[in-house]
Amino acid sequence: MKRFIILSLLFTFFVFGCSKGGDEAGFKKGAPAYKLAKELSSILPLLDPEKNAVLISTNIFEITTGEVIQNILSFMGKRTDQLKNFDAAGLKQIIDENAMQLAERKLLLEEVEKAKISVSPEELDKTMNFQYDRSGGKENFLKMLVENGIDIEHVKESIKKDLLIQNYVEGALVSEITVSEEEIQKVYKEDKTASVRHILLLTKEKNDSEKKEILKKMEDILARARKGEDFTELAKKYSEDPGVKENEGLYENFGRGQMVKPFEDAAFSVPVGKISDVVDTRYGYHILKVIGRKKEARPLDEVRSEIEGQIKQARKSDDYKTFVDQLKEKASLKIIDRIKD
Repeated sequence: MKRFIILSLLFTFFVFGCSKGGDEAGFKKGAPAYKLAKELSSILPLLDPEKNAVLISTNIFEITTGEVIQNILSFMGKRTDQLKNFDAAGLKQIIDENAMQLAERKLLLEEVEKAKISVSPEELDKTMNFQYDRSGGKENFLKMLVENGIDIEHVKESIKKDLLIQNYVEGALVSEITVSEEEIQKVYKEDKTASVRHILLLTKEKNDSEKKEILKKMEDILARARKGEDFTELAKKYSEDPGVKENEGLYENFGRGQMVKPFEDAAFSVPVGKISDVVDTRYGYHILKVIGRKKEARPLDEVRSEIEGQIKQARKSDDYKTFVDQLKEKASLKIIDRIKD
């Protein structure tokens, strides 16, 4: 089950509060988190720092707006100004998502403590070096922390906690997973790769009003494409995909798991030669024209173990979600909806 939760748990120190100093659970008057909450409370009164409202309760701990705002500030730094462009519903969604991430992590850390899980210095060093490499080197990484007011020791502590969680979960969910021949045959017969040409209109960090306008624009482009206008020319003219100048919106022979889920679902389900409906992803609105798909060319015996591994990996991810849901139930986790406060 090695490293199967790395994407959801590891390297999330910004989201989970590595800010320099400060009270995680509450607001200190005049502190950056207090000021940010005060400004955002004009959009969403729930965030009034004087209230420090409880967003999630359990029989172990509570998650408050103070803790969530501090974590968002740590993650976004100076970019928190973008939050002021959201309406109440959009801002509430961001707050809720961060609150739930915090709650899940705390529940896991409770289990880590009970199980007395440890992380070796070598494991922590290896992980830190990986983080340095993906940030363009240690110097760049440290510079980024300074710019965001984050202390390196807080970063190390947070990453250590992520490793503790990962080690615990990998041990807790170890089980024999049996993959049937029927499952292997089913995956083997599925299309392995897809080729599409697509148009993207970006919505990341846009507010709800802006997204509505972007969606209308995309629906107009879709209507023109389905009436027969050249899809490639439409992509060249309208797509905001950074690579469109080089590839004219063409993505060839990508496999399952390489694209975000809604994009992948459309690429592998829309009939070849046809154009998808508008596809909404975290990047923006897409429309896809499916150019072609290919099945596995290698003999089954050659790829059997590879397919079996893919199936087991997917099963482990499902097991992890179930495990976290069980922890929530055990802790009597309750979401407290105060959108009208």
